[in-house]
Amino acid sequence: MRWMALAALAALLCSLSCGSSQAGGDEAFRVEVEGFLQRYNERWRELANQASEAQWLSKTRIVEGDDTNQQRTRAAEEALAAFTGSADNIALARAYMKRKRELPALDVKQLEAVLFNAGASPQTVPELVKRRIEVEARLNETLDGYRFQLQGAETTPNELDAALRNETDLQQRLAVWEASKAVGGALKTDLILARGLRNDVVRALGYKDYFAYMAGEYGMTTAQLSAKVDQIQRELRPLFVELHTWARHELARRHGQPVPDLIPAHWLPNRWGQDWSSLVDVQGYDLDTHLAQREPKWVVEQAERFYVSLGFDALPASFWERSSLYALPANSPFKKNTHASAWHVDYDQDVRCLMSVVANGDWYETTHHELGHIYYYLSYSQPEVPPVLRGGANRAFHEAVGSLMGLAAMQPRFLEAVGIPLGDARPDPMQLLLKEALNYVVFIPWSAGTMFEFERDLYAGELSPDRWNQRWWELTAKYQGIAPPTLRPETLCDAATKTHIVDDPAAYYDYALSFVLLFQLHDHIARQILKQDPRDTNYYGSRAAGAYLRGILEKGATKEWRGVLREATGSDLSARPMLEYFEPLMEWLKRQNAGRKPALQAY
Repeated sequence: MRWMALAALAALLCSLSCGSSQAGGDEAFRVEVEGFLQRYNERWRELANQASEAQWLSKTRIVEGDDTNQQRTRAAEEALAAFTGSADNIALARAYMKRKRELPALDVKQLEAVLFNAGASPQTVPELVKRRIEVEARLNETLDGYRFQLQGAETTPNELDAALRNETDLQQRLAVWEASKAVGGALKTDLILARGLRNDVVRALGYKDYFAYMAGEYGMTTAQLSAKVDQIQRELRPLFVELHTWARHELARRHGQPVPDLIPAHWLPNRWGQDWSSLVDVQGYDLDTHLAQREPKWVVEQAERFYVSLGFDALPASFWERSSLYALPANSPFKKNTHASAWHVDYDQDVRCLMSVVANGDWYETTHHELGHIYYYLSYSQPEVPPVLRGGANRAFHEAVGSLMGLAAMQPRFLEAVGIPLGDARPDPMQLLLKEALNYVVFIPWSAGTMFEFERDLYAGELSPDRWNQRWWELTAKYQGIAPPTLRPETLCDAATKTHIVDDPAAYYDYALSFVLLFQLHDHIARQILKQDPRDTNYYGSRAAGAYLRGILEKGATKEWRGVLREATGSDLSARPMLEYFEPLMEWLKRQNAGRKPALQAY
């Protein structure tokens, strides 16, 4: 009740002003803080659960013309926002933090989380928070319910992605690429509103802008985060320049075109140019052919078997009952979001996945990745970890664990161990490294360059909407070496075609940091635990590797992330293990590119 919170606040402020050196007073203070945190955790978890349930329906049961889910989601999010952003909660947490030296470290971490949660929805500006929630709900409905059209017929993102991987006719590729970008214009008006509201809301708690708010969860300023991301880019840039040079010449050869300086976007096998790995077909490594004989359910079950082999428990029965794992039938009366995601619905054992799994190599890797999130959730869902700290050591850690397991599950020794045949001859190691680099290395300039700088410009720089598309393609050229195949007027919004710009804003660098973390963790597991070559490992059945991972996962966000990383790997965040992994490829690329002039430069 509000009067109780006000009484507690008044008493606390009195104690702060009067001071107390008595042990009894200190103990009473700690008991008071623990009581506040217990009540906060219980109510937060209840409201977060209700919001997750509403969001789940909004993502998995989209009925055109029916805004019931949107209304339910908005109401649940408003209730959660009203609590997390409560002026009383903010005042109490701030007051308690003034005496944080008297508190256990776990209590301080929780109070920091309380204040961070409040930043997204401070009830000192309730109308702004309400409007932001309304606009974001509308944005998500537009994105999730969008009907993609290709040459007059409805299509799906899965079908567009498949066409960009497999279509050889450039005119057809152009049509597919343009179809994939059509949703951006439909999102721009509300994204303009959302950008302004996100900035205004966090400024009510003293943040410079929304980008600074999100960076703050890492314990870093925007400048500090920018410096770290720039360091990673610089370390990996020479390797990316060689990959870009190779790809320009290879794609020009395939399409019978002159070698361009910037790669036309529709030449690439991904809508945003973030993953070029399907440019390489490694002989003896055709997962699509092998997996086509399996059912989609086998793919998910195989991923579960991997985690169980490491010593983790089988997935709860509720996972299979409540998840939405496979593509909807053509005659389904409703649609669902097609972007793979993992959900911790009740911050305990109710874990779910939203996917559209088909039996192919891409979904095989994605499924192992998403179950990485699921097992992270389950590992820290224990009494020792308060609900408000049931998250990754930082946001990138969550992605790193998923990506780590995806990488491990794709290596030849692993595939052979789980009964996925690779043929009589093992894959060429150099071609396999090339394929991996066209995924992991190519992703860095996209995530740490294009996406990072665009969202920083969007929020910190308040980039004018009449320059969004222009700026997007400037950054794409600078960092990725990619050019649009057609004119892209400002009536379009190509940035917004990436779902994270809409529904997970100012955090995409998490994925860049996660790739660096993944190679640090993988290098340690391969060399120190498995005693194997990091480029060809088999984690399957290694209880020691499972125990190592569990030691990271079960901490949740109770420990400072830099300490967790140093304890796990013996070093700070560094791209060195990633560079070492691809050292043989760098020498091979230099030989392939001899005599070719690069279009990009190392920093």
